[in-house]
Amino acid sequence: MNNKLALSLAKEIRRTWEEGKWYFSVVDVVFALTDSKDPKQYINKLRKRDEILNKGWVQIVHPLKLDTNGGKQSINCADTEGILRIIQSIPSKKAEPFKRWLAKVGSERIEEIQNPELAMDRMKELYEKKGYSKSWINMRERKHY
Repeated sequence: MNNKLALSLAKEIRRTWEEGKWYFSVVDVVFALTDSKDPKQYINKLRKRDEILNKGWVQIVHPLKLDTNGGKQSINCADTEGILRIIQSIPSKKAEPFKRWLAKVGSERIEEIQNPELAMDRMKELYEKKGYSKSWINMRERKHY
């Protein structure tokens, strides 16, 4: 989902690679999902509406240097997990596909915990979609199990 997040929002989402993971501009994501004329103000209102998000904000959001028209500046960013948490709080039609996706993925993971064979089947399906041969997938499966 990391690079897909930026692509699927259909607007430019600034991001940076830090400490082994992608961080995304919070204001860019909020703008893409709300079309707010003032996304910074929208974020302030969002934080007031969601007290739990607001309490954990400093653990989720980190100022990182991103390119802007005026050069590199500190911009509030969050990793994929943090951005998805923020998206959960956005009451917007554009945010709904992400919320449904999160619910679907959560449901699938719970099913996989109850039946680990489902996780193995999902792994095989993902490798097949990426173009790996069945023999390569079988070798990988035997190596890990």
